[in-house]
Amino acid sequence: MSVKIRLARGGAKKRPFYHIVIANADSPRDGKFIERVGTYNPMLPADHAERVLLKTERLQHWLSVGATPTDRVARFLAKAELIAAPVRPEQTKQPLMKKKALEREAARAKAAAAAAA
Repeated sequence: MSVKIRLARGGAKKRPFYHIVIANADSPRDGKFIERVGTYNPMLPADHAERVLLKTERLQHWLSVGATPTDRVARFLAKAELIAAPVRPEQTKQPLMKKKALEREAARAKAAAAAAA
């Protein structure tokens, strides 16, 4: 049984509110959970103190026993300095260049080498 730290949606239509919960990975998003460990209110401004509220002691406990956070929750935990900042896939991959772009890049490099000589 793997345990996840994830968001469970609440609130009204077009007025989202999320509970940060510890849940079995097989449970549905808004279904059964083990424990509530925080809240996230995306309707508040980004710098508002109550946008993300965390029970840090409980989160440290669950992280120590092997619970894995989802991407969004990992960002919250990194901001609270409970875990290292996650590396997003788009930060690790370089964009693929098409044929014309590669030719232009090679021409620029050749011209720069000729100018330096």
